[in-house]
Amino acid sequence: MKSLLITAALVLGLAPVATAAEEAQTPSLSWQDCQDGFQCSTAKVPLDYDRPGGTKIDLSLIRLPATDPAKRIGSLFVNFGGPGASGVDRLRARGRWEWLFSPELRARFDVVSWDQRGIGRSATVRCFDSVEEQQAFLNSIPVYPETAAQEPAFYDSYREFVSRCEARSGDLLDHVSSANTARDLDLLRKAVGDKLLTYHGISYGTHLGAIYANLFPDKVRALAFDGSLDFVGNATGHGDQGTTVPLDTRQDVPRGVAETFDQFLKLCAAPGANCAFAGGDLKQKWADLVARVTASPVTTPDGRFDRVTLVSTVWDALAQPETWQDTARILQGVWEAPASLTTAAADYTSNRFEAFNAVQCSDSDFPRDPAVYTRYGASEDQRVPYWGRAVVFDMMACAFWQGRDDDRYTGPWNRRTSAPILFVNSRYDPSTPLHGARDGAAELSRTGFLTVEGYGHTSMYVRSACAEKVKREYLFTGVLPTQKTCGIDRSPFA
Repeated sequence: MKSLLITAALVLGLAPVATAAEEAQTPSLSWQDCQDGFQCSTAKVPLDYDRPGGTKIDLSLIRLPATDPAKRIGSLFVNFGGPGASGVDRLRARGRWEWLFSPELRARFDVVSWDQRGIGRSATVRCFDSVEEQQAFLNSIPVYPETAAQEPAFYDSYREFVSRCEARSGDLLDHVSSANTARDLDLLRKAVGDKLLTYHGISYGTHLGAIYANLFPDKVRALAFDGSLDFVGNATGHGDQGTTVPLDTRQDVPRGVAETFDQFLKLCAAPGANCAFAGGDLKQKWADLVARVTASPVTTPDGRFDRVTLVSTVWDALAQPETWQDTARILQGVWEAPASLTTAAADYTSNRFEAFNAVQCSDSDFPRDPAVYTRYGASEDQRVPYWGRAVVFDMMACAFWQGRDDDRYTGPWNRRTSAPILFVNSRYDPSTPLHGARDGAAELSRTGFLTVEGYGHTSMYVRSACAEKVKREYLFTGVLPTQKTCGIDRSPFA
């Protein structure tokens, strides 16, 4: 039976494993109250869609029921990005953020999220025996190697990490690709009774959504892609990039970080800005600050800062404009602090790090030779100072990763979907730059694009009532908006 399905799929130009996945049994969901108006359930899905009747794994789900059942459209599935973050925890924490899910939106949809395979409470990838072991290991390696001399030890640390994952997670690592999560999502769509999928994918969630759209093009009702990737760039790279250029380097994430940081400094220096770091030439002040902590780390009430810590702190903060005032305060605190060599510990309490690598290394092609990273570490440091080198090493585990999901998805990306897809992206996004989102939109068949004239990563962090309304009306109707741009609710330093 399976061979006949695959043959038919090839004739029709469909993905064979997507067609074979039709054999999988639709999960039966039993929703139970799990506090604060949320309901939770568990779904059983195949570990391996090539053997849909074989071993099952559990997926943990959560939903916030529609507040106006009489006008309910269906379920809105949400992936909050990562990969690695718990969708269950994030919906519980963010499901009532009105700039993300307005009361009007929640009136008409059950908002549903889940821990995708490998993450949180769903068939969890584990690389350590305890949280304490996680913390000790992660605190032992820098975010990225500051110098070429530090690179060999950095590479060895990630070889050890990969070995730990193989020892503790075994065959699961061969089945955690986003393509299998897309197949899970189609079963979840059936399980809630929706004939077509309504979906909001944030950041990495856009890559998952693009895979779904191409595996199941006739099951699309409305897909909103919020902070999008370049899907070809993410999966295989363009041309021979998959084996020759580190992933976020080939997507030119450093350009997005640098452009966003330039806006941070520009807005900080503007008259009337509530920015503690203001005063003088801020580009020079930043350069002097980096040089200072490179020569001698400093400790403030916010922690210990050397070059790597300072750069990574700012890079992380750029995604969330709500934190920019606090980030400016931290920078000024470092500027004013005396030199110190005191160390400070960091917390690590989830499997997000392990899951990020397990999924991303399954989904994408990476250079396998550490010499490639060494070479780009030097050249990117020159091309995009501060940010270029950091980006080169941000998925270092994938150079050594051994897990291989034969059912991962690498294209085509342009299958005609049953409804058009809406892209939403900030003009200055340090994680999913506007140029990459536009590339991603061009790779798909039927798309529209809304540019938010703001700073930061996705509408989860960039508040825009205008963008929420445009996205909401699209999710209600499945019709692309004529509006092409939206403003933000307020400036980060207002």
